[in-house]
Amino acid sequence: MAETAIPRTVRPDGSDGHDPLADSVWRLRARGCWEEAADLLAPAAAREHAAALLRTEVLVERCLFTSEGWERAEEALRAAESLPLDDEERGAAACGRGYLAYAATRLKVRDRADEARAALGRAAALLGPASPWRARLDFRRGLMAEHVGGSPQAAEAAYRRAHVAALGGGDLLLASCTWRHLGGLALQNGEPAEARHSFAESLRLREQTGFLVGLAPALTALAQVQPEPEAQRLREEAGRLFRALGNVPQWLAPELTAA
Repeated sequence: MAETAIPRTVRPDGSDGHDPLADSVWRLRARGCWEEAADLLAPAAAREHAAALLRTEVLVERCLFTSEGWERAEEALRAAESLPLDDEERGAAACGRGYLAYAATRLKVRDRADEARAALGRAAALLGPASPWRARLDFRRGLMAEHVGGSPQAAEAAYRRAHVAALGGGDLLLASCTWRHLGGLALQNGEPAEARHSFAESLRLREQTGFLVGLAPALTALAQVQPEPEAQRLREEAGRLFRALGNVPQWLAPELTAA
């Protein structure tokens, strides 16, 4: 993993990079070992809100990539919510709840759109403009606007706010996500050059951070706007990574099982 490309003071999640537990969790998460990462966090999560929220984030990410583990993610979220929290921490927990509800809705596990909107709205009321969670909140509101609300204009505005904040705060993983979603909207708007730039930047940041489990989606996205034979090469590389990591993300399977 190319973690050495990131200064020690800038972690993919925006943390300071001096926490051995966070480093170990990141290495597991980046390879799709979400269960192991959650287990590693469990002792600290029982007493520390930051660890409890990170554990929730890890398990919700597992749901998005595998469409499994919903009950465990819900249990982790309830445990985080049960700790003594200040407004900032309650806002972060609400942001996590909104994301879990969005994931269940987006993957058609269960329609929890109303819950997602309410939770993200609650997070917006609790998190101040300078909160380190604000960028993630804007990104998740963008996802809701695009994929649930059917409003690409609102989604783009939210993604751009998240993008600026992610880059400013050193959250390189989130920046890779905002690049990819902005690229998708550019492609829909008939702007292939802009889409190509965005998808290439998303891939670059995922390679830089060592987010191995996220490379296949980034490669597949870039393949959409590349000429042959480069597009086929990218799809084949994505397919190899997809299979090597146990066929995740699961939602990419229709595109990559034959690659």
